[in-house]
Amino acid sequence: MTTTHDFSGKAVLITGAGGGIGRAAALAFAHAGARLMLTDIDLAAVEETATLARAQGGEATARLADVTREAEVAAMVAATVAAYGRLDCAFNNAGIEIETTLITESDESVFDRIMGVNVKGVWLCLKHELRQMAAQGGGAIVNTASVAGLKGAPRLATYAASKHAVVGLTKSTAAEFAKQNIRINAVCPGVIRTPMTERWARMDPDLPARIAARHPIGRIGEPEEIAAAVLWLCSDAASFLTGTAQAVDGGFTAV
Repeated sequence: MTTTHDFSGKAVLITGAGGGIGRAAALAFAHAGARLMLTDIDLAAVEETATLARAQGGEATARLADVTREAEVAAMVAATVAAYGRLDCAFNNAGIEIETTLITESDESVFDRIMGVNVKGVWLCLKHELRQMAAQGGGAIVNTASVAGLKGAPRLATYAASKHAVVGLTKSTAAEFAKQNIRINAVCPGVIRTPMTERWARMDPDLPARIAARHPIGRIGEPEEIAAAVLWLCSDAASFLTGTAQAVDGGFTAV
């Protein structure tokens, strides 16, 4: 893995770091010299990510954290500061997609779970990360939204609503904290090769080809491609960007 960014000595917090995009981002930040606080609800998975990150040359701590619980979010931010002295960058990546039905057939518990993780989780992370960054004089935050936060997603109405909310949180907090030297952006992935898409493929072997055809670039994305966008958004190269929802989607939202 290569990078053109230098995060040497920077303290970076990543949620949902146990696999997929979160793990790819952790490895990319580690390769760039960052000091990492990695969290997930799967401790074994995030510990594995931390081990891989250390092999990339980074300093990494793994921590169990549920982003729907404010005490745990506050504790993970505090643990980052305790370990590294500050919080320079945060990648609020934890999210779920457990919906495959029409809204008329969906269950209230599914709605509550999706909104709890995808919206409340990001809201809580922003709340506590921004307090720390404002106190220390600046920072950069990236939230994981989705192309479903930019357009409709049939049979994924609640998921799409949650990701539209992430975009709204991103824009609003970016405007609130811009003068405090804090930049907040969202990354909006298209369909990415993750364990979730692999589960979909096992249920419907023809699905990957159909999904790839919906991306003008002709394929689905790789986690490392989203990670590269996250590092850029957190870097000084993106110093004039805040409040944006960056589609990284192989042209999916262009047509």
